[in-house]
Amino acid sequence: QVQLVESGGGLVQAGGSLRLSCAVSGHAFSSYTMAWFRQAPGKEREFVAAISWSGGNPFYGDTVKGRFTISRDNAKNTVYLQMNSLKPEDTAVYYCAARWGSTSSWYKEYDYWGQGTQVTVSS
Repeated sequence: QVQLVESGGGLVQAGGSLRLSCAVSGHAFSSYTMAWFRQAPGKEREFVAAISWSGGNPFYGDTVKGRFTISRDNAKNTVYLQMNSLKPEDTAVYYCAARWGSTSSWYKEYDYWGQGTQVTVSS
């Protein structure tokens, strides 16, 4: 059974930074594509970033490109999301997700999900 546990969310002022972590238990973490999504109240789940099993080919949603960085440490079974220059519109619950196969921005292609961590950016 694969379990994903996010941490690092919180309240931050606009322009600030946060780093989210997602610890993955279970086997074969280094084989999974990992991603971050977010969902604000009343909105669709939005793709944030994804990274391949090797750490290559990271790609980002248009709204976070240039501000957020996804990375992973396969030795620690952990994926990270460094968020800089945060804006109030980044406020959402952030979810970590995993899938077999190539990177994807479509949330329905992900097999495993964490419980989410709240990020709130004040203006």
